Amino acid sequence: MKKVFILLLTISLSVSFTSCKSDKKADKTTDAEKNAAFSLKKATNEINFTAYKFTEKTPVGGQFRQIDITAGGAGNTIKEAIHNTEFSIPVSSIFTKDSSRDYKIQKSFFGVMSNTKLLSGKLMIENDSIGAAMIQMNGVTEKVPFKYTIVENTFAMSATMDVSNWKALDALASLNKVCEALHTGADGVSKTWSDVALNITSEF
Repeated sequence: MKKVFILLLTISLSVSFTSCKSDKKADKTTDAEKNAAFSLKKATNEINFTAYKFTEKTPVGGQFRQIDITAGGAGNTIKEAIHNTEFSIPVSSIFTKDSSRDYKIQKSFFGVMSNTKLLSGKLMIENDSIGAAMIQMNGVTEKVPFKYTIVENTFAMSATMDVSNWKALDALASLNKVCEALHTGADGVSKTWSDVALNITSEF
């Protein structure tokens, strides 16, 4: 009985020691993020997009109200904080100031795609003005080049993505069908363009 008690005590101490080691490692990572001069999790991030309708390419603006930083996002400089950041954006956070339009985009565009409840990706800085985002949508990952500026504590990037590169033309046709009347211009043609402009800012 005494030997069994000693064995159980030894196992208990071993598990406790291992747990303490794991906790310290997690704390160290958290401390590194907390102590970083710049953190995307603490920044004010805005993701704005512009889509286009009608033959004359009339802009329709919107934004995503939520972005989750899943890896990286902290550094001693803004460029360091941006570089290699991984993120995900719930498509349910779309906002165009028109709830009916938001519903149609979610159901008839993203909802037609394969497993696209989230837009996910990774940001990479290449030099002082150019970078690239690897964006996953509709089961496809594609590179999107972007230009950026850093003015004081604000990072601003702009890019254009063509949804055809993500094999999403069927989804675009689905959206255009439910919006056919609203996307019909003076020439009688219903048109939803495949290119979308992105403008993203992070204010640290």
